Amino acid sequence: MGDAVFESYIRFNLLANGNVRPNQLHRESTKYVSAKAQSVMIHRMLEKMVLTEEELAVVRRGRNAKSGTIPKNTDVQTYRYSTAFEALIGYHYLSGNNERLQEIMEFGYETIKGGYERNE
Repeated sequence: MGDAVFESYIRFNLLANGNVRPNQLHRESTKYVSAKAQSVMIHRMLEKMVLTEEELAVVRRGRNAKSGTIPKNTDVQTYRYSTAFEALIGYHYLSGNNERLQEIMEFGYETIKGGYERNE
């Protein structure tokens, strides 16, 4: 659920801000919704200590969840942290915590917007 919610948010922002043409949308959105990007986002949140204890518990559960698949294009650790980010988004979406959901998605968007290779 978190993956779908975040991808919709990213696509909306890219189009609304005029940053991308519709035919380039998929290519640009994958810069934000890739496992690597989402792993960077959750690591930034952990570094900056912006998550509550409850959110940290959700992140740990998401990170430690057993996946039925093996990642093809990324390492296992990156994949697990990406899943943790998606779990956090899904948790807030399903809980109806729209204000906090918006804050987290905005934090993630801004983290990647400037180019996350430079931020690592």
